[in-house]
Amino acid sequence: MNIKANKILWEDIFKKLKSEKRTKMDFLRSIPFFQRLKSHQLEEVSNVLHERIYEPGEYIFEAQQPGASLFLIQEGTVSIEAPLEDEKIVQLALLKDRSFFGELALLDETPRSASAKAVVRTRVWALFRNDLQKLCHSRPDIACEIYKILANMVGERLKSTNKLLNGQEAVKAAS
Repeated sequence: MNIKANKILWEDIFKKLKSEKRTKMDFLRSIPFFQRLKSHQLEEVSNVLHERIYEPGEYIFEAQQPGASLFLIQEGTVSIEAPLEDEKIVQLALLKDRSFFGELALLDETPRSASAKAVVRTRVWALFRNDLQKLCHSRPDIACEIYKILANMVGERLKSTNKLLNGQEAVKAAS
């Protein structure tokens, strides 16, 4: 191969890598979980994310497994399912592009309360608790911001659950 052809080949590779990085950053900016981070902080987070592709019907994680990471859906659909006492499964949510799930795993090692299964071919990025803990030491500003976002989200979900339960209690009391 001549030098000019070799140079073009390398330039194409670098353009592709830059394009992929830009696409990943654009994706991360579109996730509500990361919208409060500045560009340089988001760049640091992008360096610790792990990409994975799941085929239809493949479990991302199953109920009762130890939680280890938050998942961000770049493309695809994920069914969040919980087992019932009679061994049936109930679908709690159907999540699509730019959604996230499994965020409580960033806080502790308790077992997952539900399963997550790919409905169609699904591309996700995972942020592992260990990587977030490493950011606590190397970039506490980023880790602190992520934990604040996580606390706000957990609080909002708890409020929503309380409203739902209070509404059910009101229905029971009226009957």
